Amino acid sequence: MILADKIIELRKKNGWSQEDLAEKLDVSRQSISKWEGAQSIPDMNKILKLSEVFSVSTDYLLKDEIELDIPGEAPKVDTDSSFKEVPVSMEEANAFLAYKNQAASQIALGVLLCILSPTLLIALATLQESARIPLSEGKAVGIGVLFLFLLVGVGVALFIKSSIEGGRFHYMEKELLNTAYGVNGMVQEKKSRFQGTYTSQMILGIFLCIIAVSPIFVSMILYGEDDLHTALAVPFLLLFVGVGVFLIVRTNIIWDSMNMLLEQGEYRREKKMDEHKNETVGQIYWCSVTAIYLGYSFITRRWDISWIVWPVAGVGYGAVCGIVNSFRTKI
Repeated sequence: MILADKIIELRKKNGWSQEDLAEKLDVSRQSISKWEGAQSIPDMNKILKLSEVFSVSTDYLLKDEIELDIPGEAPKVDTDSSFKEVPVSMEEANAFLAYKNQAASQIALGVLLCILSPTLLIALATLQESARIPLSEGKAVGIGVLFLFLLVGVGVALFIKSSIEGGRFHYMEKELLNTAYGVNGMVQEKKSRFQGTYTSQMILGIFLCIIAVSPIFVSMILYGEDDLHTALAVPFLLLFVGVGVFLIVRTNIIWDSMNMLLEQGEYRREKKMDEHKNETVGQIYWCSVTAIYLGYSFITRRWDISWIVWPVAGVGYGAVCGIVNSFRTKI
């Protein structure tokens, strides 16, 4: 095993990201990426520091033929045998990234279509009510609803298609990964190249969502408190939001795919293991929340306000997991 592979193996056994190791060695994350991708070799001072950080001998790091002996073995983040690494070859990593690039556009388009789905209904209903089009109320609503269901149907079909095509890669999100030699360097290089695109598209997407209300204000400036023009401005508002969300969703899916392979950000090893441990807690929690939501809604028939259960439950779930993890640590 060469030095690059040993650094990857030891870092993962300790549950550290490249950023974590870089901080411990007082180097940049790019340096760690180059070492793991066999693009450069650390100097002797850094070899000594690696030996100290990983609690292994310098001979083990420098001599390819030496395997990790038991006394110097790096401690694992968890001794639970249920946490096993899944091997990921270079071919599998490239196939996963290619799928995610395609799925990103499909899912983002599906979200865009769902956001735009009520636009025709709003426009036709508004024009019909003001007698601007020769359609009865029933026809105007019927055409608008048909258009709505058509766009939602296409959007859902895109979601299902993407999910089925990516079925073989579902393990990437939750399992611990043991990437083959060169995979980390390859992914890190792609991530560095994509950094500029990610930043610019996120900024543009958020900007479009923020200025989405501008058509309504423009309508008020030009036509005053005219209900007709204000209502007709709503489809343009949805268009701004839809395009902004499209950019945000597409960019984030591609970015997350690289973080999954590198086990960074939301896909850190320690976070994955916490999620595995909290899986049973999550099932009980969300089943209880669903029961409370349905029970309250059916008894009170206040469906218009009962939806507030979900955002409250979402915030509460994080608190519950934090309490459970804290309790588990003390035990």
